Amino acid sequence: MRRIYESNAISRDDDQFTPSERSSAAEPQAARTINGSAWSKRLVPHRLRRRAVSVRVSTPVTTVAPETEIPFTVTMKNALPIPITIRTRSPIRWTWSVDDAPEASRTTRREPPDRPGELHFDRGERRQFRRRWSQRFKVSDREWEPADPGEYTISAAINVDDPDRWGLSDETTIRIES
Repeated sequence: MRRIYESNAISRDDDQFTPSERSSAAEPQAARTINGSAWSKRLVPHRLRRRAVSVRVSTPVTTVAPETEIPFTVTMKNALPIPITIRTRSPIRWTWSVDDAPEASRTTRREPPDRPGELHFDRGERRQFRRRWSQRFKVSDREWEPADPGEYTISAAINVDDPDRWGLSDETTIRIES
């Protein structure tokens, strides 16, 4: 230990990075950041926010054999170079359905809380959600019914009033062959 103190290794006059010494004229290290989401909520009208976001549903195949899972992807994208926040009807921000059966369920589901939610997108952000449909419909709490051969529509929408009007929904058709 004595050698360290005698060698002046802890503090030297020519070193600008000496610990525990600070210049009083030092500039701040970082500037404050602006909360883009808060500003876009105040400055961007709701109709423009809704038009800035697009929704797309895609499947890797359009024709499938019976009893095989069908993977699909829901892609949402903010086209603007600013953050966008869309107010939703409930904390459930988006939904998917098969032939108007929410999440392929033909039973009565538990209702979401009656309070609004928000779906936030950073500038130019693209989000992808991957889901699978097992070609079955839920008909009771413990019973699932297989889908018959034919055409089915898989759709997704952001949970706002009239998502079709604002372009916040999309659908794709698949065919189950026998």
